[in-house]
Amino acid sequence: MNYPDQIKTIGIFNQNSNKEKGSEFIGRVYHVEEENEIVETLNKLKKKYYDATHHCYAYKFLNGKTKYSDDGEPGGSAGIRILKAIEHFDLVNQLVVVTRYFGGTKLGVGPLGKAYYNAAFNVLEQSEIVVKTLYYIIYITSAFNNISHLHRIIEKHTSKIENSAYHENVELKCLILPSKLDIITAELNEVGKGEIIITKTEESIYL
Repeated sequence: MNYPDQIKTIGIFNQNSNKEKGSEFIGRVYHVEEENEIVETLNKLKKKYYDATHHCYAYKFLNGKTKYSDDGEPGGSAGIRILKAIEHFDLVNQLVVVTRYFGGTKLGVGPLGKAYYNAAFNVLEQSEIVVKTLYYIIYITSAFNNISHLHRIIEKHTSKIENSAYHENVELKCLILPSKLDIITAELNEVGKGEIIITKTEESIYL
């Protein structure tokens, strides 16, 4: 899968409460990387707030996978509305749970959907959105006489040396911007004269 050069996510837990005709809607946002985190988070939430009427949620991962739940509310009134709020802010690796405490007045599907959307939207709007940049993980092996070239070229192209190891040769673990990979490779091959070995992996990271 080709991942985007940048993503937006919310890395810190946040919550916000809204009231609608006596019912309380509490929106909570979580950063997630794997589905087992979602199961664990939902189980803890339902155990802690066992007296709530509903725990509706939606999530979206970097790979595009989404899921949502109405948790007993009328179909289409909760989970999909929460997902729409996540997508409004173009977020990934995000779980939003809206907990409802029923206040005694039925809202109807339209107003109910709006209440869930607003609860999700408000907690996301009031959270700090972080923009992360994609880096390829590259390994470079070279003779010691090329160290100054390695540092100069990598740093010139807004990339990073994450780790260095010195044995018979110098071995570097580098974080390279995708748009800079070809030009860095070309420049290292030019100065290295066969003494620089560049190994591209399938690994990548967002920072």
